[in-house]
Amino acid sequence: MADTEPALCRSCGHDGLQTFLSLGKTPLADALVTEEQLTEEEAVFPLDVAFCPECALVQILGDVPPEMLFVDNYLYFSSFSDHLLAHSRDHALGLIERLDLGPDSLVVEIASNDGYLLRNFVEHGIPVLGIEPAPDQADAAETAGIPTRREFFGIELARELVESGQKADVIIANNVMAHVPDLNGFVAGMAHLLEDDGVITVENPSVDELVERCAFDTIYHEHHCYFSCLSVSALAARHGLSLNRVDSFPDLHGGTLRWSLGKKHEPHVSVARHVDAETEAGVGGYAYYEHFADEVNRVERDLRALLEGLKADGATIAAYGAAAKGATLVNVVGIGTDLVDFVVDRNTHKQGRYMPGTHLPIRPVEALLEEQPDYVLLLAWNFAEEIRNQQAEYERRGGRFIVPVPTPEVLS
Repeated sequence: MADTEPALCRSCGHDGLQTFLSLGKTPLADALVTEEQLTEEEAVFPLDVAFCPECALVQILGDVPPEMLFVDNYLYFSSFSDHLLAHSRDHALGLIERLDLGPDSLVVEIASNDGYLLRNFVEHGIPVLGIEPAPDQADAAETAGIPTRREFFGIELARELVESGQKADVIIANNVMAHVPDLNGFVAGMAHLLEDDGVITVENPSVDELVERCAFDTIYHEHHCYFSCLSVSALAARHGLSLNRVDSFPDLHGGTLRWSLGKKHEPHVSVARHVDAETEAGVGGYAYYEHFADEVNRVERDLRALLEGLKADGATIAAYGAAAKGATLVNVVGIGTDLVDFVVDRNTHKQGRYMPGTHLPIRPVEALLEEQPDYVLLLAWNFAEEIRNQQAEYERRGGRFIVPVPTPEVLS
């Protein structure tokens, strides 16, 4: 157990949270370092994870101000992932058809990033509104023709929008609800903004996939919560919403669920199927999580031994993916320039910077063919298939990829 100050559950307010993992103090995962900042001391924050026995919500303890997480240092642009673009387009087109959306509808996306998803609705003449506080991403969205409010979403903004005559037929919240410290204000805002017959869709990696895959690298200060169907259902009910559908995407972000919420109680058979599966697996109890720290220690030990062994044999090693999960992994495992020469990333906004903490340099993906390292550690292992397809020439020349979780191994 970590020695952590008592905290209240972010969802139900319960005061008996049970801590099951401590990853020590780490830098902010998206706070990439410029060359001028290399000599400056980086801020680090405790990263401890707890379970709520009252509502089953898994959550980190302690908060970092959101302005530090999502404004100055936030360089994630959704449009750099082909897999995510295709998934988002399928999502949008499915909603248009299923809900018969048209020019009199309104689709609101919270954390709309660079407009990657909303542009699919705009193509069909459907009014949209993006809500995105990160300035560079909001600029990109507006350049693409997506009206964007540069604010954090909560009940106050929802009330302002409703008072101005805007209510949403669809609210989309992909990979954002986990990022919200005021969880009840966020969900209350969605409920207030939603039309009576409207639909909310929420996507986030599921907590059971985190545990089963030992995906501890998906834990960082931006992610305040890790959801199950049990915890989402309890949270939704608190704000007059019903969990009406659950869709699973096992190949997205290491295992993602999409929860569909509405003001009407119209549960699809998928809800009972997923809730029953979670209940049977024990997701709603502390025992499911109490040995997770041992598994994390195993991955840390085995991955470091694998990399050290390869280096001892004279191999050169690079890494792929300067994303937040990669920052958690290299800092927790202690992977610096002694083991990995550089990291590559398609995101041009990240190139030329350095990973927080370990200061691994970030280069364009072309560096893999220019340098032809013997091995590439897949920090973005959730996009392994997409990356391997992109880098077929690297493998053809004899390069090998390494996946870190759930068991560190060299891919054949």
